[in-house]
Amino acid sequence: MTAKVTSIVGSRSRARRRDSEVVITRRIVTLLVVPMAVLLVVGLGAILSASSVRALAEDHSSIYYFGRQLVWAVVGGAALLATSRIPYDLYRRTAPAILAISVLSLVAVLLFGVVRGGSRSWLEVGPITIQPSEFAKFAVVVFLSMVMARKRELLMDFAHFFWPVAASLGVVGGLTILQPDLGTTIIIGAGALAVLVASDAPFRFVAGSAAGGGLAALVLAMAADYRWDRVTGFLDPFSDPLGSGFQGVQSLFALGTGGFFGVGLGASRARWEFLPNAHTDFIYAIIGEETGLIGAGAVLILLAVFTLAGVAVAIRARDDFGRMLATGIVAWLAVQAIVNLGGVTAILPITGLPLPFVSFGGSALLVEMAAVGVLINIARRQPVGRSRS
Repeated sequence: MTAKVTSIVGSRSRARRRDSEVVITRRIVTLLVVPMAVLLVVGLGAILSASSVRALAEDHSSIYYFGRQLVWAVVGGAALLATSRIPYDLYRRTAPAILAISVLSLVAVLLFGVVRGGSRSWLEVGPITIQPSEFAKFAVVVFLSMVMARKRELLMDFAHFFWPVAASLGVVGGLTILQPDLGTTIIIGAGALAVLVASDAPFRFVAGSAAGGGLAALVLAMAADYRWDRVTGFLDPFSDPLGSGFQGVQSLFALGTGGFFGVGLGASRARWEFLPNAHTDFIYAIIGEETGLIGAGAVLILLAVFTLAGVAVAIRARDDFGRMLATGIVAWLAVQAIVNLGGVTAILPITGLPLPFVSFGGSALLVEMAAVGVLINIARRQPVGRSRS
């Protein structure tokens, strides 16, 4: 009788725990999806305003760029639904193939790519233009997560740590910098570093990798005049307001013009070609100008909520691979947002990186939304007696 009562009590306790886990998971997924969706809508509205003048100057309809981004948002939504249903363990099994495809696409860019803004970063496939380096962010995170989870017991040996990093981050980063695209290379490195930090690799190995990557980025920044101009323009944008500091100064003017409540939707002055790349890298300046501190602050809050929800997914992941994969994805998106916002507000050098879910850019939006789907899948499969593999 006592055993039967104990069994019933235990069964009810397990049921309550399962119900509690389901509720927590739903809340986390909601905190991922809702901020992303709101940012997407905000971005579409800002693109409609910021790109209209440029579109007309290029003999397009005023909604040309908005329409293109809307199409990519629909495609990205389909990708999110698909990846949210694909068991994330599939990426563990296909990681080498994912990395190989990414490397081949980056090689194809160098051979057959289209040059825009001084970088050979795009492939034209019929009417579609894709940017393979955006997909490389995910490929490196997946590959390193797989290797670090598989080699967990061997990571005290430097060779087992070094060669996977060199084969993924070294090759992909090298091909990306040849385009040249230092900004995307830095984000690929940030995602990779987050995976290494989340792994069981010794701290000295991870710290050495971070130091080496930081030194390489500094050398590369100093090696090209246009990159160094961005650094000097960031340090004192008003010393050359019509040259290296032009974008930074115009961005600050746009943000300052917005004040607390903004100048009104569609009333931006900066979009009249005063601020280059207003619908891409500097979309946040347009948001700040038109919606003021309230709108700009709301975007920051949405990004922060999304990031914290992603961190919760990583913490609650049921295995090492899921934990590292989630960590890498969240780090890539969060660091990219920080670097973009830092450039717009003259806190960091301008890198040409888009603001996740907000800036114009089809490849970036597609990969970002697909990555959110992966986070959702990891969240829905946690925690069921967390394993260490």
